[in-house]
Amino acid sequence: MKKICVETATRAEYGLLKPLLYQIHGDKELQLQLIVTGTHLLEEFGATYKEIENEFVVDKKIVMYLDNDDKASLSHTMAQLQKDITDAFTDLSPDIVIILGDRYEMLSVATAAFMLQIPIAHIHGGETTQGAIDDSIRHAITKLSYLHFASTQTYADKIVQMGEDPNKVFNVGALGVENIKAMKLLSRDEFEQSINFTLHKKNMLVTYHPQTLSTLSAKKQMQELLVALEALEETAFIFTKANADEGGKIINKMIDEYVKKHPQKAVAFSSLGQLRYFSAIKYVDAVVGNSSSGILEVPTLKRPTVNIGDRQKGRVQAKSVLNCKMEREDIMRALKQVYNKEFQKIVKSVKSPYEANNTSKKMKEIIKNTLCVKQGVKNG
Repeated sequence: MKKICVETATRAEYGLLKPLLYQIHGDKELQLQLIVTGTHLLEEFGATYKEIENEFVVDKKIVMYLDNDDKASLSHTMAQLQKDITDAFTDLSPDIVIILGDRYEMLSVATAAFMLQIPIAHIHGGETTQGAIDDSIRHAITKLSYLHFASTQTYADKIVQMGEDPNKVFNVGALGVENIKAMKLLSRDEFEQSINFTLHKKNMLVTYHPQTLSTLSAKKQMQELLVALEALEETAFIFTKANADEGGKIINKMIDEYVKKHPQKAVAFSSLGQLRYFSAIKYVDAVVGNSSSGILEVPTLKRPTVNIGDRQKGRVQAKSVLNCKMEREDIMRALKQVYNKEFQKIVKSVKSPYEANNTSKKMKEIIKNTLCVKQGVKNG
């Protein structure tokens, strides 16, 4: 049996990986190895490792200490994670490592795998996010990887332009879109009960992460967004909290303070989980913030995205995405556009550029065939 090792460090990442994990787990010729780290193991981020353990066997748990989220602390955290991941790989001896995305945790994972000459299969390479350090990290992981799973042909072409072997680059679509298509979402009543909150006449789902390359502090960024939201009348807000980037803690503190001050119209979650998150999109008027989900997945559910600032700048976008600056007036303009009748017609007819068929199955088969055809494959 070929040993396929998958790492996950965040709630969003795990949600995307789930169909691929099931594909690997269900193949009798493959052995799934699962390493859980990052915010999954922290109570302040929802201790989401418990959800994972309900579905899969976790082979290794690696605690990351995130008492502070300044630059130096995150660098120290990355160094320790690389050491711990090296020990885990040495013990598990995987035939290939699967890494999704562009977060700093995954750069530590990729570096450890590369130095141990374990081939890497990278998901979501070739993309551009000009407002975050993730952009550089994503490209660095691409150069360390052996197989590349792009979510659009544009991104596949970019990976090839970066010098990667075209025979190892595959346009398979986005896992998140596949998840949505396969999922039976909650009814409105079921969703309201699940979050213990009654939706209003108008509703917004808000997820804002620090724009790590911005000249504005995370606090100032969040202040601009909250002022813009406060201008909306008869509107409820469902917040999902920021991840463990530099400045994430202050944003989450501000969200908690806002919800405490406005309990009748706002509720916040460290993690909604995939079912509640996608169900929420179904019942809100728009998804607001700067999460990659607003670009990759929300268009499939025929809902508008108000994409704030430059964190996702450069990604291929559907016509249902409204871009605005990290300024309260421009955010207000975009929020008003959500209710424009002509724009709503566009949203209802939009097709996501990330849609494809059998994304997770294609990935699994490519990985399996690669390992079976070429024994002892090394990083290119």
